[in-house]
Amino acid sequence: MATFYRFATARLLLPCLAASILAVGLLVGRDILGPGGYRFLIWNLFLAWLPYLAALWVAWHAGRGPLGAAAAVPVFALWLLFLPNAPYLMTDLVHLPGMDFVWWYDVGTMLAFAWAGFLLGIASLFAVQGAMRAHLGKAAGWGVVLGAAALSGVGVYVGRFLRWNSWDALLRPRALTSNLLAVFGDPSAYPRIVGVSGMIACMMLLGYITLLSVRRAV
Repeated sequence: MATFYRFATARLLLPCLAASILAVGLLVGRDILGPGGYRFLIWNLFLAWLPYLAALWVAWHAGRGPLGAAAAVPVFALWLLFLPNAPYLMTDLVHLPGMDFVWWYDVGTMLAFAWAGFLLGIASLFAVQGAMRAHLGKAAGWGVVLGAAALSGVGVYVGRFLRWNSWDALLRPRALTSNLLAVFGDPSAYPRIVGVSGMIACMMLLGYITLLSVRRAV
């Protein structure tokens, strides 16, 4: 357990915990100021933690030989499925009301949750890329990063605008597939799809490159 703790903390566990604690603390403070109706953010933050924990599992087992790498394959699939829940928190700014003092506090609270989700997504990318690079090479590691960021952007669009959840891919695959084929088959929807998905993907990649740059500079 001590070895796994050192492994996890090397992959930004403590900053992710600190960001999440700050976000929840701000939400508690918002309830003290008056009911804001933002408790759903805790659930969204929990969903953002799932891909990070899955990424730690993948990276940990991938470093324990061929059998460990094989055991990590199904968790890798779940990681990729739930990864959009991390940057999804950034879209919760849509719930903000008018601009008074409490509005500014709400902005800070929303941004804290968005930052926590964003950091969790970046940290999970870092963990999985390390595992892929160790077993399949540098190119494969970056391929996973680019592909996962792009799919996360699409996943955020599907969640925010089409109102599907990650688990619908497991519980309602036919309905989800039918809806996606209808939407992605409509050229008039492409500007919004590309705009939203591309923005999220670019922000994740920029954050990830920033993380790598900071680590090299330290």
